Amino acid sequence: MIRQGDCRRDIERTLNDAYASGLLSEETFAIRIEQLLGRRLIDPRSLIGDLSFRAQRGWRRWLTEARTIVGSWRGAEELLLALDWTGEPSELVIGRHYACDLVLSDRSVSRRHARIIFRDGDWVLQDLASTNGTTVNGTSVGRCVLRPGDHLVLGSERLRVD
Repeated sequence: MIRQGDCRRDIERTLNDAYASGLLSEETFAIRIEQLLGRRLIDPRSLIGDLSFRAQRGWRRWLTEARTIVGSWRGAEELLLALDWTGEPSELVIGRHYACDLVLSDRSVSRRHARIIFRDGDWVLQDLASTNGTTVNGTSVGRCVLRPGDHLVLGSERLRVD
């Protein structure tokens, strides 16, 4: 089972390791960490997709782990939806319109596509009668509870819940 925040922590660990090994400058590291922690929608490829690790003595174990993390994100075409599991804010609207809390620019996403509400310790996804629908883990939904690791498709945009 994937725990909340696992994906974000994996990316953070990879960035820390890249900085420690000299792959990232202090400024680049700070910018990427700020992007990782400051956004709800995260594109892992933009944060760690360009990192290439070389084997060095004493570093083999973390290099193998980092290559696995980077390799798994390179092929991914999904964004990471980083939800705050304490419930702040308690509601988010996802859509193409600039006034939405999470803006997805793809034309297949409706202006107000879906709403995510924090209720009783869970995030509940509700499709807002979108044109192209919403699926969670391959199943078309109108309303459902989200769990870390769930794969969402809104129109043709792919997201993974963290």
